[in-house]
Amino acid sequence: MKNIFKIMLSTLVIVLGTGCAFAFPDVSDTHWAAKQINELSERGIIVGYPDGTFQPDENVTRAEFASMAIKALGQDGIHVAQPVKFTDITPEFWAYDSIQKSLYFDLISYSPESTLFRPDDSVSRAESISMAVNALTTQEITDIKAVEVLKQYSDLASVPASFLIPAGKAEILNMLVTIPSENSKKIEATRPATRAEVSAILYRMIEEARLNPNAKLAEVMSKKKGDGYVIDGATVQGSIGTIPAGSIVPIRLTKAISSQINQSGDIYVAVAPMNFVTKENYILIYKGSTFKGQLLDVRKGKWFVRNGVLVLDNNLIVTPNDQTAKFPASGEITKHRNWFMKIVRALLKGEKLENFPDNSVDVKLLNPIKIDLTNGWIIE
Repeated sequence: MKNIFKIMLSTLVIVLGTGCAFAFPDVSDTHWAAKQINELSERGIIVGYPDGTFQPDENVTRAEFASMAIKALGQDGIHVAQPVKFTDITPEFWAYDSIQKSLYFDLISYSPESTLFRPDDSVSRAESISMAVNALTTQEITDIKAVEVLKQYSDLASVPASFLIPAGKAEILNMLVTIPSENSKKIEATRPATRAEVSAILYRMIEEARLNPNAKLAEVMSKKKGDGYVIDGATVQGSIGTIPAGSIVPIRLTKAISSQINQSGDIYVAVAPMNFVTKENYILIYKGSTFKGQLLDVRKGKWFVRNGVLVLDNNLIVTPNDQTAKFPASGEITKHRNWFMKIVRALLKGEKLENFPDNSVDVKLLNPIKIDLTNGWIIE
């Protein structure tokens, strides 16, 4: 792809302003994309039909999209020295120059093995959004990050693999345009894009060009650092951190438990009293994360028979980003004794065990845990 980002920074920042809107009779003031349509129309980036209408709900053809995109990029004046030859468009075709410029900038796809451009075919939402995002930024994100930022959309599972990362970048940059309706939480990647949607996408592309989108994506993809409890064996590979099995971490119960009152099977809730971090201070588990489990073994302390027993069996973690994931760990509540009391309890027994919310309990992780260090998302 040609480096359009630099071109856009130098040309787009002056495109949008505060000019007077040009009104189309079929685009009311209450239309969800009225502002975007009217402003782009005034600047000649989009045009209406000969009868004066805009027809916002009509699909956008590949030829129309090429024309809109090149005007939005401010590249009307360039000349393509070696145009791509197609049998279904000629130099006399109304959008021929825009199509060739769009191909030059890799804004619209075509098959090099085919002699057809298909100018009247509809452009999909995935194609139009990908164009805008890829023209705007060179910063990449991972597919894991894309899934995390897109999880609110009910049709995420049906998004084509080739569109997953562009869609994630578009969501981060507020460019994943959806029509306010019952389908507003759907990406609808393969549906043809309407003229209103393409207008909104191009408008947001132009606005975002003024806000350093590369820096915004880079910030989202940066590994977060902080102070906290260091897990010595934790490793980092790329943006993924791993807590190995056998690691010891402290948790703090939210309610008191007692060997004399509680029973096996009772549910407990605990929190992370501090961040759990790598030796490089990358945050693995955030302070305030919630742990949930049950008391695996509870036995009352009885004089001359046995000391009390309290064993925790942790199952789940709920992270600050509302993810619930598996966090298998176990721990036993004990009392710290000096040498004299150790002898006493070994002989007399009968110790009662209690744990209060201001005390931490160490638990041992039973399975390794992988975490996205850019956002604390646990990878299962």
